[in-house]
Amino acid sequence: MATPKPTILITGATGQIGGDVLRRLQADDSCTLVAAVRSPDKALPLTAQGIRSVILDFDKEETLGPALQGIDRALLVTGYTVDMLRQSKAFLDKAKAAGVQHMVHLGACGRDDTTVAHWAWHQLVERYIEWSGFSFTHLRPETFMQNLLSYGGTQVVRAGVIEQYTGDARLSWVDAEDVALVAVQALLHPAQHAGQTYRLGYDAKSYGEIAAVMAQVLGQPFRYQALPPEIFLENMRAAGAEMAYMHCVYEHYKRYAAHTLPGADDTFDNFFGITGQAPVTWTDFVAKHRASFAY
Repeated sequence: MATPKPTILITGATGQIGGDVLRRLQADDSCTLVAAVRSPDKALPLTAQGIRSVILDFDKEETLGPALQGIDRALLVTGYTVDMLRQSKAFLDKAKAAGVQHMVHLGACGRDDTTVAHWAWHQLVERYIEWSGFSFTHLRPETFMQNLLSYGGTQVVRAGVIEQYTGDARLSWVDAEDVALVAVQALLHPAQHAGQTYRLGYDAKSYGEIAAVMAQVLGQPFRYQALPPEIFLENMRAAGAEMAYMHCVYEHYKRYAAHTLPGADDTFDNFFGITGQAPVTWTDFVAKHRASFAY
């Protein structure tokens, strides 16, 4: 008798990493795929591709239970606000009641003892997943390389100048597409990845060093201009961003610049073992996104 295909729910299905996971799993016929969307309008492009969708809004608890019926494994991706704590708890309680077995959680940077607020929020969610008794895989990506394409709707690199707020600190970086690759493996092969916390960061560089990579790859001058973090805060306020979260980002920018964030440039050698591929480096990323950086 054939084993039934597992049904996998992807939250954040219209976002960057959730969307990438969805696209990669579409090509795999060993699972049944379900995309979580907040409204029927969001479902239309997915329906056109033959992807089943369910309505799930983290702020409408009545949508959680029905969306989770019949789900075996789930990718949990919440928005970056302090509301993630309440949202994740409600989602996980309903997932437990619905019989979901394996939970893959997209978290944030940091060692276990981090005190950066928005990283710590994610670690509290991780602990609740474990306490609830799920089989789990925790993903802790370091800083996304995509942040240099845009951040909070703001262009970061303009005419060869990178404007950022971390002084000369080195950060650990990961391509968001590599994070999606790891999530796919954890969802397809939970027995292999159960109980694991994967920190995902593979190239440690300061913004000055990234500017040098851009110059080398693109053959144009690039430079880094370090700005006071207060400018970031004002830009985000003007953009209408969620300020509780942006205050956290502001505080950790200050800590990066002061070199008081332990493990800020930690890198790891787990990627090939998980995916069978080499992780993307800054040289690879700049070449891949040449059109976004060249001027």
